[in-house]
Amino acid sequence: MSETRSSIVLSTKKLSKSFVFGEQRIEVLRGVDLELTEASSLSIRGDSGCGKTTLLNLLARLETADGGEIKWENLSLDASTRASKREIGVRANFLGVVYQAYYLIPELNVLENVLIGASLAGGNPLRSKERARFLLSKMGVEAKEAQVPQKLSGGERQRVAIARALINQPKVVLADEPTGNLDERTAEEVMELLLESCTEEKSSLLLVTHNGTFAKATDRQAFLQDGSLRQL
Repeated sequence: MSETRSSIVLSTKKLSKSFVFGEQRIEVLRGVDLELTEASSLSIRGDSGCGKTTLLNLLARLETADGGEIKWENLSLDASTRASKREIGVRANFLGVVYQAYYLIPELNVLENVLIGASLAGGNPLRSKERARFLLSKMGVEAKEAQVPQKLSGGERQRVAIARALINQPKVVLADEPTGNLDERTAEEVMELLLESCTEEKSSLLLVTHNGTFAKATDRQAFLQDGSLRQL
């Protein structure tokens, strides 16, 4: 059965981005077209510095593009403008993001870090706490909820970061080299948790990774090279 347009939860059209260094202008993205369907996974590989992280930042509206359109389901966004208050409100529920460097808040304990996203989305405090504990249990770090991030291993921090990304049951999870700081065994465990959790939560996953094995575990694969996205 062919996929329909209604099943597309995230897409771009002619997305472009360049950076200026002195008198030199470097085009990182050149008219990138991308589609991510509901409850599916897509991996993107590419050489270091090719623009993978920039692409995810544009999709999350953390950076502005030179031109192009981004669609969060039926919401069309001008990628060249700053995110509006409305978009920021929508983003809290629509997107979850997992970073290589975790970005947990050191002053907050594990449970409080996971609840940050729910607070931004205006979720019910009691239900949010129940869901946060459910996710921490699923990630295998429920016993760590009162600890601060500095007390955790790298693998534990990333498990907490995944729980935080899933707290609002997002339509889309963006994961930027989520295993880049982990040893091989821990990376495999974390990646398995991420893929399984997105499947169970019916969240679509856009994964940036250098790891070919992890890339092959997603439904579709693409390669970013010379500013263009090529489906594999």
